[in-house]
Order: sequence, then C-alpha cells, then structure tokens
Amino acid sequence: MKSALCAICAVLLPSTCFAGARHFTFIYEAPTSPPGSFEIENYATTRFANGFTDAVFRNELEIGITDHFQASIYFANWDYTSSRENRGAHYDSSSLELIYNLTNPVTDPVGVSLYQEISAGRRAFESETKLIAQKNFSPLILAYNLTLEAEWEDKGLREHDGEIQQAFGASYEISPRISVGAEMLHEILLPAWHSAEAENNFFLGPNASYRGDRWFATVTALAQTTRTEGEPHYQVRLIFGVSL
Repeated sequence: MKSALCAICAVLLPSTCFAGARHFTFIYEAPTSPPGSFEIENYATTRFANGFTDAVFRNELEIGITDHFQASIYFANWDYTSSRENRGAHYDSSSLELIYNLTNPVTDPVGVSLYQEISAGRRAFESETKLIAQKNFSPLILAYNLTLEAEWEDKGLREHDGEIQQAFGASYEISPRISVGAEMLHEILLPAWHSAEAENNFFLGPNASYRGDRWFATVTALAQTTRTEGEPHYQVRLIFGVSL
C-alpha cells in the first residue's frame, strides 16, 4: 500500500515524494525509506548556555533495504566546543542504525516502528533503542518516541550512564512543500543508573520544514523549561537531506 501511494505521489506531485523528508529533527517518524533508495542526511545541533557552548554534527548515509526495513551508517559523529579546557573539533564515534516498520501511520490506527542504534568510538560505546509511534490526519502529523539510552565511557568503559527520553511532536503541512509545528523533549538522566541522582529536563519549541525535488531541510529550536544546571538553555538542530 505504501509503495502504491508513493507511486501515485510521484506521478501527481513529483516534487513532494521524497520519502526520507523529515518533519521533525529530534523525533523519528514511523515510515521507512523505499527499497533501493539512498539518502544523505547531515545533522547540525548547536547548543547554548550563557552563550555558545558547542555544536554537534552527524553525517549519515540512509539505505532502504525492504518495504519495511532501512539501515543507516553514521560515518562520523563529531563536535566543536568552545570551552577553554577542550576547545576545537573532536571525533566522537561512528554508528549503525536499524529501523523496522510494523504498521502504517496512514492506513493503520497507529504507525509503529522499532529502532536500534549502536555507536562506538575511542573509549566510548552507546546503545539507543526507540519505540516510534505516528499517526497522520491528512495534513496533520503526530509523532511520539520513547527512547532508552545506555552509554559507557572512559578507559576500559568504566563509566556507565543511562537516559530515558520521551519526545512528542506535531507538524502541519501548509502546502506539499512546507510544514510547521512544534516538538517537546523530556529527558531523564540517570548517572551510573542511580535513580536517586536522576535529573529531569524539558525542552519545547517550534519547527519548520521545506521539501524540494530531491532534498529537504528541517530546523527545530528548543528552549529548556527546567533550567537544569549544566544543560543547554537553548538548542537548535538543522537536518539537510539529499536523495541520491
């Protein structure tokens, strides 16, 4: 059914059937890329706390494997920081991401996908598991992610931390090319997996997306509502994608 819809879209609206176009930047959507497709997505997240803090970059190749399964390779996850102790650009890790789609957000009551990402770098290893839910109401798209992260760092991977994250977003398609909406992010940080030391962070803000013939750009600006010490007060994420 999804292939048929995309074929119809390609005939009637060739500029908008870019299957990998993202309506959100902090939230994943349930549909997967069509089999045989290749897309390049570049992420840039800038964070501010009393001025510029750092910028995080990711460079991804996304590959459609089957009608319900896609894989992605993040060749480089790296950052630029302005702190006196650690100023400059630093390579962090590389990642493998797998997404399997179970149900369709248009034809089924709820679209559901399962997500797994493994990242590894010098003295760093991370596992990220998501449940992705989405429902499309014509031009309105609602999406929800529940994420569990586990991270090991330092020599011998001795430091181990966890994070539970919930994200909810709404996006409204003003036209086939343009959509606007909002995203909310709730983070529960678990240092050394100790619930007694847990920190809760809330971020909220608007997003906007533009879809070209074979490319898209989506941007989200989030403000922290909890004012947790050591966390960014604001963060802006841009994703720019190109279909190969």
